[in-house]
Amino acid sequence: MRRNGLNTFGFLKSDRRLLRAEPDFRPMARLLQVNWLYVLLVCLLAGVGYIALYSAGGGSAKPFAGPQMVRFGFGLVMMIAVSLVSPRILRMASVPIYLLSVTLLTLVLRMGHVGKGAERWINLAGMQFQPSEFAKIGLVLMLATWFHRIGNERMGNPLRLIPPALLTLLPVLLVLKEPNLGTATIIGVIGATMFFAAGMRLWQILLLVAPLPFMGKLIYSHLHDYQKARIDTFLHPEHDPLGAGYNIIQSKIALGSGGMWGEGYLHGSQGQLNFLPEKQTDFIFTMIGEEWGFVGGIAVITLLGTLVMGGMLIAIRSRNQFGRLLGLGIAMDFFLYCAVNLSMVMGAIPVGGVPLPLISYGGSAMLTMMFGFGLLMSAWVHRNERDPGTEDDDDD
Repeated sequence: MRRNGLNTFGFLKSDRRLLRAEPDFRPMARLLQVNWLYVLLVCLLAGVGYIALYSAGGGSAKPFAGPQMVRFGFGLVMMIAVSLVSPRILRMASVPIYLLSVTLLTLVLRMGHVGKGAERWINLAGMQFQPSEFAKIGLVLMLATWFHRIGNERMGNPLRLIPPALLTLLPVLLVLKEPNLGTATIIGVIGATMFFAAGMRLWQILLLVAPLPFMGKLIYSHLHDYQKARIDTFLHPEHDPLGAGYNIIQSKIALGSGGMWGEGYLHGSQGQLNFLPEKQTDFIFTMIGEEWGFVGGIAVITLLGTLVMGGMLIAIRSRNQFGRLLGLGIAMDFFLYCAVNLSMVMGAIPVGGVPLPLISYGGSAMLTMMFGFGLLMSAWVHRNERDPGTEDDDDD
């Protein structure tokens, strides 16, 4: 029962709401609110990566596993630090971070390092950095901030959707220019997902996707020769088994040879005898499947799926629009990483050069993903903070 604005326990509802929403700026108090189970799962996934990269290095921490763990240690500290940052500060930083990501994408086209026919890296302080990975995080932050500010009630106005559409299109076009079709597609899907989650109307979604089936031939005609070759190889890998089809054929052989229980750790024939290409990066899951078999592969996929679902639950539990969209964007980024890489090595989609997060060797993907997990933890730590000016419907 309620009487004179009091609830059953004698507290004013407004006071209880204020206490719950009042931010606690003490670092230790915020540190205790971090979802440490999720952090443990992230560390467990990095441990799987260490074991796989140790095997890829021929039973040695060099040259892959050791440096990867150093990066992870740095990324873990960064993740915890970012988790303590308030949403207000993150919203203020979203524009500079987005502009920095676009600037880096522009620089990579002018002075980028060429690798395998594409300009995707720039040298920063003696290290190679891939700006397209950072651009995904910058876009998630920017879109979450934009949709937080305009609110759901204004999503019905098409003019309100033009700026975020341009914000999404800009990094997509810059990444396509590198060229990097796989990452550009992931960026576009992340943006589209956030549009939908922000409350985009059904008729607006249909209006956007309606032309896509008719654009397939046009898109294919503008692909680079090596991208067309990847599609042709995907459809008919046996036509060039020692050339374009070599990678996927060897990947399927390695996965098949693993059987139910695998050939044993450090005893995978395709991986240890160097038949398997890019075994430390794009095809690291193939190493796992060959040595640990179907059971080991399913265990890793289950761990990846748990992290994705955990990220989605964090987004759902957030009581403010910014946290929901931020959590969803990071979880979707991680999901697309996993889905594209696993589908690629199994031959379900064309090979696209997308790593398996926290398992594949690479600094850019590792650090940007850890930064993204930090944003996800920030959404969890500050999940009870309300959007300014919104009504508290949950307690009615």
